[in-house]
Amino acid sequence: MKLNHRLIRAYALYTLGFFAFIYVMTRIERVTGPGMWIGYVFLFVPIAVYAVIGLLSRTSDLVEYYVAGRRVPSAFNGMATAADWLSAASFIGLAGSIYATGYDGLAYMMGWTGGYCLVAFLLAPYVRKLARYTIPDFLGTRFSSNLVRGIAAFAAILCSFVYLVAQIQGIGLIASRFIGIDFAIGIFCGLAGILVCSFLGGMRAVTWTQVAQYIILISAMLIPVSMIAHREGLGWLPQLSYGHLLERVESLERRIASSPEEAKVRDDYRRQAQQIQAQIDQLPASFHTEQARLTDEITELRRRNGPLRDISECERELASFPKDAADAGIRWSRERDAMLERAAPPVPAAQAFPPSDDENARLHRRNFLSLLLCLSLGTASLPHILTRYNTTTSVASARRSVGWTLFFVALFYVTVPVLAVLIKYEMLTGIVGHKFADLPTWVMQWRKVEPYLIRISDVNGDGIVRWAGIQMQPDMVVLAAPEIAGLPYVMSGLIAAGALAAALSTADGLLLTIANALSHDVYYCMVDKSASSQRRVTISKILLLGVALFASYVASLNTGNILFLVGAAFSLAASGLFPVLVLGVFWKRTTKLGAVCGMLAGLGVCVYYIVSTYPYFTHITGFSGARWFGIESISSGVFGVPAGFLVALVVSVFDRKPDAYTRALVDYIRHP
Repeated sequence: MKLNHRLIRAYALYTLGFFAFIYVMTRIERVTGPGMWIGYVFLFVPIAVYAVIGLLSRTSDLVEYYVAGRRVPSAFNGMATAADWLSAASFIGLAGSIYATGYDGLAYMMGWTGGYCLVAFLLAPYVRKLARYTIPDFLGTRFSSNLVRGIAAFAAILCSFVYLVAQIQGIGLIASRFIGIDFAIGIFCGLAGILVCSFLGGMRAVTWTQVAQYIILISAMLIPVSMIAHREGLGWLPQLSYGHLLERVESLERRIASSPEEAKVRDDYRRQAQQIQAQIDQLPASFHTEQARLTDEITELRRRNGPLRDISECERELASFPKDAADAGIRWSRERDAMLERAAPPVPAAQAFPPSDDENARLHRRNFLSLLLCLSLGTASLPHILTRYNTTTSVASARRSVGWTLFFVALFYVTVPVLAVLIKYEMLTGIVGHKFADLPTWVMQWRKVEPYLIRISDVNGDGIVRWAGIQMQPDMVVLAAPEIAGLPYVMSGLIAAGALAAALSTADGLLLTIANALSHDVYYCMVDKSASSQRRVTISKILLLGVALFASYVASLNTGNILFLVGAAFSLAASGLFPVLVLGVFWKRTTKLGAVCGMLAGLGVCVYYIVSTYPYFTHITGFSGARWFGIESISSGVFGVPAGFLVALVVSVFDRKPDAYTRALVDYIRHP
């Protein structure tokens, strides 16, 4: 109880101090005007605070380092878990996904939130009851097998690493936008931010840092949204009243769908798609023709001393040109599909599914439900989330902690759709239908810094901005929201601080999960059982540093879309861990061999489907497989989870029954 009171007092003062910091920065901006220095302050001051918390929480005690001494109060653990959960994908990508796809984006919210119900009912209390350090440790103890432990450690490391790369990419994007540095340099700056939180104090430092990070990220979402909504006449609590604004957005979208000028823009995209298809039909001749045309264009520009900018642009285009005819076929097919997607009439944001009942509509519904299922099961399987419930004081506290987590996550998730609707309304009323000469300054600034994030084309040549002519990357919706809505630049700095807090908090948890799985499950349990506590903590810190450096290098390669990487991590976690976790708790008959075969089958099916259907991997390997039932690669867990359950069940039935000790252990886990 004393600890609880001290924590409440400390974090209340921290919150008041943070609000005072925002107020002071706002007053300074009014006097001096906006400037890039505000972005620097909002990025580096919070990192300095996290570093202080990490330094004060340093420890070499094994239980403190792995599970924060198992003494974290349920409400604070719920807040830390929410911060661990609300990653860069949630903060940066979710509002953009809802902005771009409407109802489809809700699959992430419903899947992620629904997954916590599975955590509460199926796993968190039982994981806490056994009181192990890691999820592979839980499975290794349940099945009394280092082979199960090793495969579980591999699955935990694989899904956590993919998720970690996504977070570090998000950090690079935030740094490059708000302090104007190169993407790769931004990644390695973010690396320093990750390490100051987790290196010295492990789970103890990460827990108290994540509580501080949650306060910043929730403030960064609630304050700008409330300000934008108040300006639009929705009051300070738009979560309760934004339905009226959504109706106005739907009305504007219907007007756009029936506009002849918008139809002309979509027709132009359709013609471009046909031209690309003609190039595909003429391969390999079209590949050589296009390559020769680019080479000749560069030669001609150099011969007549053309503008350096034009020469550089042509050289970049040639450098990124497909390496061969097969590669050209893959890339041009993607470009054709993108053009056809833009040529399609816009679907109203609030419409669940197109009214048509053709094959495309059925495929759309199938992919929506598959993604929702994978995200729910993945949420219940992510090692860095499940491990958090080992830090609570008891089984009952773990249950309460899940409830607090749901509350803190829901506070964020009920606000995200509000932001998406507000920004869409701002775009439809403030840009669409206006002259190109009257474009707001934020458009020009973003096109100058990150031209790929927003493109506005005058396809009709009439000098008027059309909705179909706007290409805006979903990641930009949150980062540019204050500028789009005309808020002070301090709000942009606040958004940057929130996005950074979301990315760092999740990255810390993931990094610690990987390092602890390697140091405890691989090194201590499988290599050197006699290692001292001090040695184990030291090795975990060394591994943490090595994993962080390697993940930063992989992230600098820009290997994929952030939301895809996160979705893939959920599918991998669900396929590799969910079947064996549930069966291990609720079915005594599950055997070691069944668990091993189930994990290998689930992971194998999931990895195969991602590698054979995701364009990045098919481009590298040259191997491309058909999509099963038309399911997207991000939802590969929809095949991996059933495979894991089926194989584990069948093998366990035909295997020898577990011994009396194992059955008694399951009874202990299941019952008080």
